[in-house]
Amino acid sequence: MRMAELSERSGVPTATIKYYLREGLLRPGRRINATQAAYDEEHLRRLRLVRALIQVGRMPVATAREVLVAVEDESLDRHTRIGAAVWSLPDGSPAGPSGDAAEAARDAADEAAERQALELLERLGWSFGCAARDDSPAYRMLVGALAALERSGYPCVMEDLLTYGRSAGQLGAVDLDMIERYEPGTRQVEAAVAGTVLYEPVLLSLRRLAQAEESNRRFGDGG
Repeated sequence: MRMAELSERSGVPTATIKYYLREGLLRPGRRINATQAAYDEEHLRRLRLVRALIQVGRMPVATAREVLVAVEDESLDRHTRIGAAVWSLPDGSPAGPSGDAAEAARDAADEAAERQALELLERLGWSFGCAARDDSPAYRMLVGALAALERSGYPCVMEDLLTYGRSAGQLGAVDLDMIERYEPGTRQVEAAVAGTVLYEPVLLSLRRLAQAEESNRRFGDGG
C-alpha cells in the first residue's frame, strides 16, 4: 500500500507517519521510485503498536524506540525479550517527598517498604522476582508505592498484600495465555508490550467498577 492508504487504514496522519519513519520507530517502505515507497501489513501492525505506546502509554519517543529495539532482538529467548520490552515501559512510580528535611523520613519509609516487598515476594513464592529485584522496574515501583502509602498514613497490611499478589498471579497467567495465542517470536513480544499498555486501563477501570459494586452492596440499597 502507499502511504496515503497506510494513513487511512491506521488513522494516523501522513505527517505523523513520516515523523515515525524519521525517528526510526517504523521501518522504511519498499522504494518504488525516487519519491514513493510501498508499505505492507507489517508496517500497519507496527504503526498501531507505536501509537499504543505513545498515545495510550504516554511513552516518550526515545523510550518507544528502546522498547522496539528489545522487541526485535531475536538473539534473546522469549522470556528475556518480553522482560526487556515490558521493563522498558514507563512505571508510573509515585513521587516521594522532596527537600533535605524529608530525607530521614524517606529513608525510613523506603527501608520498611523494601523489607515488606521482599517478604511479600518470598511468601508468594515468586523466586524470579526476588532474584531480579535489583534490576526490576516493577519491583522498584512496588517499593515506591508501599513507601508512599506508609508516609500517607495508610500502610499496607501483609495479609492484604498477599491477597493482591495472589490475584495478580492469576492475572499474570491470563496475560501469558493471551500472549501465547500469537506465533512465537517478535509477534508475541509485541503482544506483550501492547497488552501491558492497553490492558492496564482495563484493569484499573474494572477495579473501580468492582469497588462501586461492593460499596453499593455494603452501604447502599443493594440494588
